[in-house]
Amino acid sequence: MATFLYRMGRWAFARRKLVTLIWVAVLAVCGVFAAKAPAAPDDGFAMPGTEAQKAFDLMNERFPGGHADGATARIVFVAPNGQKITAAPNQQAVEKTVGELAHAEQVTSAVDPFKAHTVSQDGTTAYATVSYSVKGGELSKGATTALEDAAQHGRDAGLKVEIGGTALLAKPDAGGSSEAIGMALSAVVLVITFGSLVAAGLPLLTAVIGVGLGMALITALGSTLGLSTTTGTLAMMLGLAVGIDYAVFIVSRYRAELAEGRTPQEAAGRAVGTAGSAVVFAGLTVVIALAGLSVVGIPILAKMGMAAAGTVVIAVLVALTLVPALLGFLGRKVLPRKVRKAARAAEAAGGSDGAAAVAASAAAAQPVRENGGARWARFVLRRPLAVLLGAVIGLGVLAAPALDLRMGLPGDESKPTSTTQRRAYDLLSEGFGPGFNGPLTVMVDAKGVQDPKAAAGEVAKTLSGLPGVVAVTPPMFNQAGDTALVNAIPKTGPSEAATKDLVHTIRGHAAGIKSSTGATVLVSGTTAMNIDVSQKLNDALLPYLAVVVSLAVVLLLVVFRSVLVPLKAALGFLLSVVAALGAVVAVFQWGWLAHLIGVEQTGPVMSMMPIFMVGVVFGLAMDYEVFLVTRIREAYVHGESPNDAIVTGFRHNARVVTAAAFIMIAVFAGFIGMSEPMIKMMGLGLAAAVAFDAFVVRMTIVPAVLALLGRRAWWLPRKLDRVLPDIDVEGSKLQSASAEAAPEREPVTV
Repeated sequence: MATFLYRMGRWAFARRKLVTLIWVAVLAVCGVFAAKAPAAPDDGFAMPGTEAQKAFDLMNERFPGGHADGATARIVFVAPNGQKITAAPNQQAVEKTVGELAHAEQVTSAVDPFKAHTVSQDGTTAYATVSYSVKGGELSKGATTALEDAAQHGRDAGLKVEIGGTALLAKPDAGGSSEAIGMALSAVVLVITFGSLVAAGLPLLTAVIGVGLGMALITALGSTLGLSTTTGTLAMMLGLAVGIDYAVFIVSRYRAELAEGRTPQEAAGRAVGTAGSAVVFAGLTVVIALAGLSVVGIPILAKMGMAAAGTVVIAVLVALTLVPALLGFLGRKVLPRKVRKAARAAEAAGGSDGAAAVAASAAAAQPVRENGGARWARFVLRRPLAVLLGAVIGLGVLAAPALDLRMGLPGDESKPTSTTQRRAYDLLSEGFGPGFNGPLTVMVDAKGVQDPKAAAGEVAKTLSGLPGVVAVTPPMFNQAGDTALVNAIPKTGPSEAATKDLVHTIRGHAAGIKSSTGATVLVSGTTAMNIDVSQKLNDALLPYLAVVVSLAVVLLLVVFRSVLVPLKAALGFLLSVVAALGAVVAVFQWGWLAHLIGVEQTGPVMSMMPIFMVGVVFGLAMDYEVFLVTRIREAYVHGESPNDAIVTGFRHNARVVTAAAFIMIAVFAGFIGMSEPMIKMMGLGLAAAVAFDAFVVRMTIVPAVLALLGRRAWWLPRKLDRVLPDIDVEGSKLQSASAEAAPEREPVTV
C-alpha cells in the first residue's frame, strides 16, 4: 500500500499540470450537468414497515385524490381583544380568507371553521384547514403567495392570523454563511499551525474543490436517485471537514520530509506513501460507518449516508492526487518564510543544494526543548493510570444527562417565536389545548365487513372513552364506503410522553375491535409517525452499532496488526459518543446555555440523533486514531521502545491532530447558527463529539492505555499474523522504493 501510494504521489507531483487539469475538467463537467439537472424531489419521510406508514399508504389507495401525504396549512384566526371570532365582521373576514384559498393553486380543500365547528369554547379563536395536492416544500410560488396574501387580508381586517402546518415548510438552508464561518475559523487554525499562508490555503482550496464536486454530483443525480438538498447537508458538512483534515496531514508530512533534507518530489512521494496510507484507511472507516446507515431501513438516512460516503471518497482521492500535484507548483513555498530565508542564506554561503539547506535551516529553527505534543505525552507516561481514570470519569460526568434522553422529531414547537408556524402552534395550544397541534388519524379498514358504519362507530365510541382523548370527529368514509377516517385529539402535546402512551393504548384496543367488528384499525398522523420512527431507530441502533464497529475493528486489525489497539479504539469511541449525547440532552432537552445558540424551546432530542452520531462520529473518531497511532506504530516498528514510540508519535502528529480537530469543530460549530433545529442539533452534537474524542480520548486516553499495556499493545497471535495481509501502512518498505525511484536533485525555487 505505502509503496503504491508513494509512486502515485511522485507521479502526481511530476505530472502536476495534467492532474490539475483533469480535476478542473471533472469539476466543470459535473457543474454543467448539475446546472442542467431537473429539480430533485422532496425527500419525504417514508418509513417502510411502520404502522403509520401503512396507514398513509392505505389512505392514498382508498381515498384517491385525497393526497394523504400532501401539505396542509392550519390558519389560526384570533379576534381582537374583547371580541369574539363569531362576531359578524370577524366571521365575514374569516370566511373571505378561507374562500380565497378554496380556489388557489394546488389547493384540494379549504374547510370553513364555522362549518367544521373548529371554534374554541371561549369563541375567541378559530382555525381553518387547507389541504394541498403536493408535499410540503413542493408548493409552487403562486400557492405560497396566495396563502400568505390571504392571511394578510385577514390581518388587514383586524384579526390576528398565523399559519401552521407543513405548507410553508422551507427547504433546509444549503449552508452559505455556516460554511463561511467554518472556513474562516479553519483558515486561522491553519495559519497558526503552519506559519505560512500558502500552506494554510492549500487544504482549504482542495477541500472546496472536493465539496464542490461532491455537491455537483448530488445535484446532477438528484432527480435520478432522489437526492435532495437535505440529503446533501451531511455530505457538505463532512466533505468540508475531512477534506481539510486529509489535506492537512499530507501537507504536514510533506513539510516534515522537506525538513529532513529530501527533494520536493521525493518528499511528496513519501508524504503520500505514509500519511496517505493513513488517509486511505481513515477514509475507509468513515465510508463504512456512513454506508452502514443503509441497514437502518429509513430511506432518508440511507440517502444521506451514501451521499456523504461518496463525498468522503472524493476527499480521499483529492488528498492523494490533487494535493501532491499542487505541491508540485508550490515546492518549498509551503515552508515558513523564516525557514526559506535561512535556507537561501545557507545555500548562498555554503554552496550546498536546496534540500540540504532547507534541512539545516529547519533544524536550526527548531527549539532545543521538545514541542508541546512530546511534553504532553511524557506527562501522561509519568502517571498513566491517574490520567486514564480522570479522563474516563470526566467523560462519565459529561455523559450523565444522556440517562434522561427523550427522543422525538422536531415540530413547530421547536421553531423560533419569530416564525408564523411557531406563533400558530402557540395560539392553537392557548385556544384549543396542546393536543390540537398533534391530532391522531385513526383509519378504520372495514373492507369486507358486513356493516362498515357500525364498525367505524364502534371505533369512535372506543376513542371517546379513553381518558387521554378530549375530542373525536365523526367517521368520514371514502366513496366506496369501506374505509373511514376518525380524528382523535389528545389532551397532551405531540412530543409529550402521555401522547405516546395514548397511541400505544389505541393500538392495544385494535385487536379487540378486530375480533368484535372484523375491521382493522391503524393509527397514523404526524404524531404517530414520529413515535414509530423513534421506535424503529431504537430497534436498529444496536444491530447497526454491531455491524459498523465489527467491520471497523477488522479494518483496524489489518492496519495496526494488533488485537488490543482496535478494541481500545472502539471503546474510546463509545465514551465520546455518549458524552456528546449528554451535551445535546443538556442543551436541547434541559435548556442549559440554550439561549446562547438560539434554542428558544426545549424538547425531545431528534430521534435520528443517536444513530446518526454513532455513524458519523465513529468514522471521524477512527480518523484521529489512525492518524495518531500509525505514527506511533511507525516509530515502534522502526525499533523504538513502546514509551519512546508514543513520545515520537505525539512529537510529530499531536500538533497536526490538534489542528485537524479544531478545524472539524469549527466546521461543525458553524452549522449551530442555522435556523433548522435538526441541523443546529447536528452541528452541536458533532462539534462536541469531535472535541471529546480528539482531546480526551485520542490525546489522553490512548497514550495512557498504550503506556499501561507496553509491548502487549502490539500483540497479535501468530496464526492471525500469518493470515492478515501486510499493507505496510507505516511505510517500512519505502526505503527500497526510494532507491528504485532514484530521485533527481531538481532545482526548486526557495
